[in-house]
Amino acid sequence: MTQTEPAKTRSGPHLVLLTVYAVFVLAAGSRSLVQVATKFGEAPIAYSLSVVAAATYVAGWFAIRRAAAGSAGIAKVMLWVELAGVVVVGVLSLVVPSWFPDDSVWSKFGSGYGFVPALLPILGLLWLWKGRAAGSTEGDR
Repeated sequence: MTQTEPAKTRSGPHLVLLTVYAVFVLAAGSRSLVQVATKFGEAPIAYSLSVVAAATYVAGWFAIRRAAAGSAGIAKVMLWVELAGVVVVGVLSLVVPSWFPDDSVWSKFGSGYGFVPALLPILGLLWLWKGRAAGSTEGDR
């Protein structure tokens, strides 16, 4: 039975989350590195926040991987931090557009990425909540 358990932790919705996070690690990381290296002086706040977003996606990827193995605490914190970042940066990009002469990953709630940055932490939190609810149901049996 223990041989089938690791297969269960490596299948399911978290694989989609991990894949999307990996894409965002590459996309946000590459974009932010190019922006910082080539035109940081034009939009230092926006580009710095893109670096923060990329780092958050790296941490989120590892946290979701750990959560799939049963340690959800870090994932829960990281997903809330990520969601807060998207909301704060999204609001600031609309309220103080002069800080964002060029888009960051989270500006305008991730509109440049099809709003996936706003949906990703919500989907991750729903996955954690659903897993916790399923776990508590199993524990009650």
